[in-house]
Amino acid sequence: MVNVDGLIKKIVSPLVDYPNEIQISHNESDRFMEYHLRLNEEDVGRIIGKHGHVIQTIRTVVYSVPVDGPKKARLIVDDENQ
Repeated sequence: MVNVDGLIKKIVSPLVDYPNEIQISHNESDRFMEYHLRLNEEDVGRIIGKHGHVIQTIRTVVYSVPVDGPKKARLIVDDENQ
């Protein structure tokens, strides 16, 4: 099985100014294994990108990784401003 946390960190780290502040937490529901990505607030815009293109590309890679059973991976960027 692929280490999804490591994959996310490997993709996101070069894109942010504060790679030491990357945190990933998990939630599991009936249909999804959710990976919550928490970043320094200055890095959130870099990860989302113009019109969401950067985060969509990252999600495409993460969603293609198989997780346990029939569940699908879901990547959520936690924004403190929400």
